[in-house]
Amino acid sequence: MVTLKSDRELKLMREAGRIVAIVLAEMQALARPGVTTQALNDRAEQMIRKMGATPSFKGYHGYPASICTSVNEQIVHGIPGKRVLQEGDILGVDVGTIYKGYQGDAAITLPIGTVSEEALRLVETTKGALEAGIAQARAGLHTGNISAAIQHFAESRGYSVVREYTGHGIGRQMHEDLQIPNFGRAGTGPGLKPGMTFALEPMVNLGMWKTRVLEDLWTVVTGDGRLSAHFEHTVAVTEGEPLILTLP
Repeated sequence: MVTLKSDRELKLMREAGRIVAIVLAEMQALARPGVTTQALNDRAEQMIRKMGATPSFKGYHGYPASICTSVNEQIVHGIPGKRVLQEGDILGVDVGTIYKGYQGDAAITLPIGTVSEEALRLVETTKGALEAGIAQARAGLHTGNISAAIQHFAESRGYSVVREYTGHGIGRQMHEDLQIPNFGRAGTGPGLKPGMTFALEPMVNLGMWKTRVLEDLWTVVTGDGRLSAHFEHTVAVTEGEPLILTLP
């Protein structure tokens, strides 16, 4: 059963989301050729804790870091480490925080230095797919409307959407019971009601949609080794316009 959030809960989630947004802005400023993903992780954790929150990923099911850093063909859950960012890479950064018991979760994909037109189009399409999905997060519609909008936006431009990982309900827990795939049919799935909160996160691939997991048991990569991009926001359904909770 999906929990509908009160105004107080939404306020706390919005603060958690604001912290996420501030950290992501800092990651965008710092991510450049020559920087390690570990340096980004360390700075993110420092900022999260300084703002009175905790990193929700650290220790979650054993995950060893505070953020996820996924480079090029890595789709999600890349572990920060010694990897040095190179000119032309694209970097997915996923940040989660817990503030007074409530969660915020968002992700962006960043071009590192000058990237190819092919990579840039992929990043822009993935961001657009997220925006298309958010526009369907309205009371009276269904989760399938969100899924269908994401899928259509990406596939109509020649890309594929990852099917094995989905958007999810979020609140006091990082993953609550509502699942929102990045593909589907409008008018299907649970109905949307004011007070529902979920993280929408299209993962869009340059090639095939299939994935595999590396030996670290965390990092998800494209099955064909081609590029992938990832964008995410935490969103609340209201009586009117969708409310994005992960904005500064």
